[in-house]
Amino acid sequence: MSRLFYNAPANGNWDKALPIGNGKLGAMIFGEAATEHYQLNEDSLWYGGEMDRVNPDARKNLERIRELIFKGKIPEAERLLKYAFTGTPQSERSYQTLGDMYLDLMDTVTEPVEYERELDLETAIHRVKVKDKKSGITYARETLAAKEENVIVIRLSADRPGSISAGAMISRQCFYNRAWHDTDTAYFSGNTGGSGVEFCAGIKMVAEGAGVEALGEHVITRQADAVTIFITAATTFREKEIEEAVKRCLCQASQYTYEEIKRRHIEEYQHYFHACRLKLEYDTEKETVPTDERLKAEKIDNGLINTYFDYGRYLLISCSRPGSLPANLQGIWNDSLNPPWGSKYTININTQMNYWPAESLGLSECQRPLFDLIKRMAEKGKRTAEEMYGCRGFVAHHNTDIWADTAPQDMYIPATYWVMGGAWLCTHIWEHYEYTKNKSFLREMYPVLRDAVLFFVDFLVEHQGYYVTCPSVSPENTYILPDGTRGCNSFGVTMDNEILRDLFCQFLQAAELLQEKDTDFLSEVRDRLEQLPPMRIGSKGQLLEWIEEYGEAEPGHRHISHLYGLYPSTQIMVDKTPELAKAARVTLALRLENGGGHTGWSRAWMINLYARLWEEENAYQNLIALLKKSTLPNLLDTHPPFQIDGNFGATAAIGEMLLQSNGGRTVILPALPKAWDKGEIRGIRGRGGVQYDFSWEKGKVTELTATALCEVEKLKLIINERETELSLKQGESYHYEKKLRY
Repeated sequence: MSRLFYNAPANGNWDKALPIGNGKLGAMIFGEAATEHYQLNEDSLWYGGEMDRVNPDARKNLERIRELIFKGKIPEAERLLKYAFTGTPQSERSYQTLGDMYLDLMDTVTEPVEYERELDLETAIHRVKVKDKKSGITYARETLAAKEENVIVIRLSADRPGSISAGAMISRQCFYNRAWHDTDTAYFSGNTGGSGVEFCAGIKMVAEGAGVEALGEHVITRQADAVTIFITAATTFREKEIEEAVKRCLCQASQYTYEEIKRRHIEEYQHYFHACRLKLEYDTEKETVPTDERLKAEKIDNGLINTYFDYGRYLLISCSRPGSLPANLQGIWNDSLNPPWGSKYTININTQMNYWPAESLGLSECQRPLFDLIKRMAEKGKRTAEEMYGCRGFVAHHNTDIWADTAPQDMYIPATYWVMGGAWLCTHIWEHYEYTKNKSFLREMYPVLRDAVLFFVDFLVEHQGYYVTCPSVSPENTYILPDGTRGCNSFGVTMDNEILRDLFCQFLQAAELLQEKDTDFLSEVRDRLEQLPPMRIGSKGQLLEWIEEYGEAEPGHRHISHLYGLYPSTQIMVDKTPELAKAARVTLALRLENGGGHTGWSRAWMINLYARLWEEENAYQNLIALLKKSTLPNLLDTHPPFQIDGNFGATAAIGEMLLQSNGGRTVILPALPKAWDKGEIRGIRGRGGVQYDFSWEKGKVTELTATALCEVEKLKLIINERETELSLKQGESYHYEKKLRY
């Protein structure tokens, strides 16, 4: 059984509360003994409304800024960028908490004993069990987030009839304008401020063996045998009549018994969860140790890594499902009206990292909300491209929000004036195709891909014999010129070239597959592709971050942007580009020597990078460092503060250590550390539409089945350092077995 469990409540500490979610609705559950606290979220509850933030002075100052950058007058260029290219207003919208639901258990538990709470990852159900010493009664609570009914459901029970007494209410810090009730349901409504989204939430109580009444903001029952509570919310982002939507949802859900909803919930959830499973061999006696204690142990055991892997997939399922918005900086779980970085979609690494495990670990459907957002961004980004840059196509900068805003965010010189956010997101389109071979999806997204490319055909400028981006940054980093001048904005930045190399190549392949006949445009794209600046190696043997070798203001910077070409891209490969791979190793070593990896998501990126370099022990040690230094008691990642991207990045990295399918070949166990001597994984996916189930022992694959999810031609499969070439029809499998000598 895969679970997180604890012998004490969270005691009001959000970092110890446990998350549930169905994509749209989420809750952090504190598991208190004598009361209960649920911090609630709804994915479309964002401050304010849609805005036009395009700075009207950008376009007429673009050429002047380029001239200044090319002449090395960086401070002057950056001052003009701040004035002319910052969004008006400068900030996008931010995500908000829905509020808090509190359960008053009416002194039924006065002296708790035999306490335990758990999050069952197999069923996505949170449980609390506590015995009251005075009465001898054992009370139980189960909570789940049902996708089909779009409700959070709480079940209160006891081992003695007539023992449940409870009152429930929802509260919010502000923007909370009205509260009312009917016979068994309490409602509250408001708006997010700034003429923004309006919302309504409701809690409905159904009691067995007793009645229910509503008083003020509460719904109450006394001396019931069992109680079921339903919670839901709606906003004007999706619904015109939010009160009716809430009433309808609660009425429909309450027609089912708790057991019926639970059965439907488990079946729907396990469709995703059971698609991929990891089992590293471990000491099963560790299962009796609470999760927070296992995390603090001197040595992290493999059983906890199994749980962490399951938890990462659980979190993605719980915060990003078809029909929901994508996972933001906190997934869906945010307790603030003004969260860090607005809990937005930061698209210079963090949003992309949220979806790194989706394709390879059997959660391809969970990426659908991201594609829906990209399509909306493409429409918004056309105006941003035209008004700011005089370019066709679409552009997005380093953040977006619920409204798919594409104008620059903040007034932060190291990050704001970066034009690659939409381009990077669009590489996920091709990756999804590579894993699924879904040509209808590719055709659906082709216009978006084309518009992303079209912007850069217009935006790139010729300089020093290359087509370069200008202005741009290496996200959030600062360089030092030979005269001591510090700057962030430059031209032809390494990460830009790597992203564009992917974007252009992927677009050209898509055009060929879909038999597009736009010959002149395709020729222009090839021309730009051929004249992008190459990756360069510096005096220390490192990969250069900028087009020239500058000094680094922060040699241990958290972003490792210039290694995009190693991961998530496949432009740098140990066996195909050894010199670049060697430079990547040096780059990583220099980052770590100077304090890199100090944020959770940055460390997660490093694990993936070392996995791609086939440096298994470095990958493993960085995974352990992430668990030790950047993981909260509830196993959520901390920047600090909490950001969910580290969870998703590290989960993807575990998969990368076990299987890599890139560069036209699939390698089994490319970065297996000694600590994982024996294990198995089922349902891991590779490019080309193939699912792999395999086990290993003593570092060698002992058994493998590769199953084609579509027709597969010329699959190069490397098992135990031996290459086999396969062709498989859809549904056909290839089996491998090796007997070990003892």
